Amino acid sequence: MGRAVERSGGIGMVARYLVSPHGGRRAHPDIASALRAAAARRRPTRIEIAPGRYEETLTVRGEVELTAAEGPGSVVIGRPRGTVLDSFGSVRVHGLTLVGREADVVGCHTGTLTLDHSEIWAHSGVALHARPHTSVTLRDSVVAHGRALFTGGTGLVERCRFTDAADNAVAVLEGARVSVRNSRIEDSRIHGLRVSDAHAEVIGCELTGTGKAALTADARARLTVADCVITAVHAEGIMFTEQSRGSVDNTRVTGARHGIGAASGADPVVRGCVLTDCRDTGINVQTEARGRFEDCQVVNSGNIAVFSTDGGAPEVHGCRVVGGNVGVAVIEGARGRFTHLAVEDLTNTALRVFDEAGAAFAHVRVERCSSGLEVRGNGGTTAEVADAVFRDVEMAAVAVGGQSRVTLKDVTADGGILGFGVADEAQLRVTDSTVTAVSGAGAGALGSGRLIARNLTVTGSGSLGVYGTGSAYVDIARSEFTDCATAGASFDEEAGGQVVDCAVNGTRGVAVAGNGRVDTVRLRTSLKVVRHAEKPAGPPPQIINIFNGPVFNGPVRDIQVAWGNENVVQNRDENARDQNENDTENDTDTDADTEGDGSGS
Repeated sequence: MGRAVERSGGIGMVARYLVSPHGGRRAHPDIASALRAAAARRRPTRIEIAPGRYEETLTVRGEVELTAAEGPGSVVIGRPRGTVLDSFGSVRVHGLTLVGREADVVGCHTGTLTLDHSEIWAHSGVALHARPHTSVTLRDSVVAHGRALFTGGTGLVERCRFTDAADNAVAVLEGARVSVRNSRIEDSRIHGLRVSDAHAEVIGCELTGTGKAALTADARARLTVADCVITAVHAEGIMFTEQSRGSVDNTRVTGARHGIGAASGADPVVRGCVLTDCRDTGINVQTEARGRFEDCQVVNSGNIAVFSTDGGAPEVHGCRVVGGNVGVAVIEGARGRFTHLAVEDLTNTALRVFDEAGAAFAHVRVERCSSGLEVRGNGGTTAEVADAVFRDVEMAAVAVGGQSRVTLKDVTADGGILGFGVADEAQLRVTDSTVTAVSGAGAGALGSGRLIARNLTVTGSGSLGVYGTGSAYVDIARSEFTDCATAGASFDEEAGGQVVDCAVNGTRGVAVAGNGRVDTVRLRTSLKVVRHAEKPAGPPPQIINIFNGPVFNGPVRDIQVAWGNENVVQNRDENARDQNENDTENDTDTDADTEGDGSGS
């Protein structure tokens, strides 16, 4: 019993052994005895295993193939605890189901190991462990509960399914190089795949339901992702950290908290991806990370579509943002460069630069958003905008506050209340730009803001072409204001500056309503120039509120105000009475809870 049958099999002869728990002619009663017989002969070996359950621990050496004689799923090899198969040499496993717990179910110690049409069930611990200097291929197989761990070797995973991993489904560590192709990873408790100080390639895969990032790279790893679909993950779809590098191409992420993230010095290249219905952010770059994002779409982000914070510095080119709350936000010392960007149909601000951040925008189109560009912060907060169009923005196309500094060149604002506005101690420079069909004003400065404009054209304003109020400073030259309903230019209170070589055209309103503090030099107009006290009767100029705060047109006292909030609770107290008059005085308190932008992680 147990005699080998030799047959031709390529180079040399292959020894064939049969295993059957029920015995039989030339059959071994268990797999281990067949392996011992094969080891004694030291020849390439094929061991065919009859259907059944085998409680064995296998150590396979040499050139050996283990196969289910009647096809995948017919043979189960397992132990209540411990390792099921250790491989040394050139080993192939076909059609077997390997079940273990509390240990490496399958381990490749030296040489190569190939598993195809097989299943590995690891109820705790590691399903498959490929050790340094080995090469492991996993093809058309299932890994349940445990993870495939590659440390220092090479690996190929094709058309496999990983399900319910208690840890990471696939871990690529310590210099390993692994390619995962056309596979599905579902419901991992931590990551779908983690690559750390190693190289992983993920092509044509589907990942869903992971507890943390579906794909993550750290410790200077390299991660290449292409043609994947990622859905319903609890954290990032794809995350690069700790100076990791790599690329993501033609991949769709839906229903993640953050679509694609980069942190702590990472620098990925992302091309042609679609990030949809992310609960917080679509693209999230922070903590000195960089990254280049090309030809991507971010759709319906819950908070911010493209977010750069805390020293992040992404480059975003040819991308489109559709729907959601805020389009692009660059805050807290971050930087960003955004070119050929389209932002549409947002409920909040399209572009936001706050708090010592700096951003450059070129070839930008913003349509149907609540606000266009908002910039606010100290003197280190800057924004540059060139060749941009803001169309059908409800409030202001550009609103600048704090001590920030903004330059606009070749910018068009069409519709809304205000074209370009500056407040507080901020500075706004406008060159070669156009404002049409606003209901309030083309451009304005208030507070101590500075507005410097060259070649500015305002047409069809419902009230003013340009204005200055408070202690603002305006310097307008070579500009033109046409068909402004109330005045081409209006300056009141302590506003000062100059208007040089400008024209006011049309038949409505006055050319300039001045306060005597703004010099008008070489003004071309057929309309009147008046002091504010002489303004003709007619509808008053519309009051412009740049940052969506309250405006009071009469005396007020004893109030509290909050704005920009999502939830407001108003309580009315009617018990307080005036001691001198028998009238009831109502005190109104407004308390509001605000949900912030969310930095993501």
